[in-house]
Amino acid sequence: MHGRAGREGKKGNVIIQTYNPDSFPIECAKEQNYLKFYKQEIKLRKVLKYPPFCDIIKIEVSDFDENNTKGVINAVYENLLKANEKEMQIYAPMPSPISKVKSRYRWRIIVKCKMRKKHNK
Repeated sequence: MHGRAGREGKKGNVIIQTYNPDSFPIECAKEQNYLKFYKQEIKLRKVLKYPPFCDIIKIEVSDFDENNTKGVINAVYENLLKANEKEMQIYAPMPSPISKVKSRYRWRIIVKCKMRKKHNK
């Protein structure tokens, strides 16, 4: 086993707390079978169009007024739909996972696409 933080060669214990002890990633970690995990994960990422097979963009709007937040995020969404080049998957606006922070409402849009790299000449 490879050491952590300069303790290579010294024995240690790792405790993993999970609700899914039989899940594929946990099993691979217990077996230290990183190649098995990578092969499965890369297939899944390709099917779901996750990085490195696409780029994911999160657009977030926050404001103290919930109606303003929703109005702005919906306007951004409508503009994205108009500009869509068919390569983009644009998901409808939704509250952020933590929808209110310090009295500010937070909404987001997720976009999946393949960014074109521009080369400076």
